[in-house]
Amino acid sequence: MKKTRTSRMSDISKIMDRAAFADVQDMITKYKYGSDAFMRILESRYSCHAFNRHAVSEAKLDMILEAGRLAPSAKNFQPTRIWVIKSEEALARLNTVCDCYGAPVVLVVGCRNEEAWVRPYDGINAGKTDAAIVLTHLMLTATDMDLANMWIWDFNPSKMRETFPEMREHGIYGLLAIGHPAADGGKPTERHAQRKPLEEMVTML
Repeated sequence: MKKTRTSRMSDISKIMDRAAFADVQDMITKYKYGSDAFMRILESRYSCHAFNRHAVSEAKLDMILEAGRLAPSAKNFQPTRIWVIKSEEALARLNTVCDCYGAPVVLVVGCRNEEAWVRPYDGINAGKTDAAIVLTHLMLTATDMDLANMWIWDFNPSKMRETFPEMREHGIYGLLAIGHPAADGGKPTERHAQRKPLEEMVTML
C-alpha cells in the first residue's frame, strides 16, 4: 500500500527521534549493572564547606525527610529521630555548638538507644548504625536534588543536648548541613577525588 506524505513524514520523524536518543545514550557513561543515574549521584556528591543563604524548598526538604523515613534499621525497630534546624533562632543556637558552614538547613540525626536492637552475642547496640543509614539516605537524596551537603561529625553531643532540650534523651550521632554551595569555598576540596584502589580495600576470600 502506497504511503501518504503525512505517513512518510511520521516515519522520518520516528527515525530521527531514535537517532537522537542513540546519540544521548552514547554520551552516558554506562555501567555493567545498576542505574547510571544512581552511580552519577555517588560520583558527584562531595562535602561542601561553604553555603549561600538561598533557601531550600519545602518540596525538596519533604522528599529528603521521606528518604530518611524509608531507611532500613536493625530488626526494623526504627529508633532514629530527625530534628530539622532551619529557623534563624535555631540556627544561631546550633552554631554555638558547631560550625555548620552557613547552611540554611541542618538535619540532626539521633537515636533512642533503648529502642534499638542489641546484638545478643556481644551486646553491641545498633543505634549508631541505624543513624548512619538514615544520614546516608538523607545525604544521597539531597545530592540527587542538586543540593550541596556536609555530613558533620565534629560536635559535642552533650553540648548539643544542653542547647536543644528536645534531644536530651537521645544519642546524637550526626548532622547533615544542606543548601546551595557558595561561590567562594563551596567547591570540592583537592582531597575529594582521592580514593584507594579496590585492591587495597577489598579482599576476596
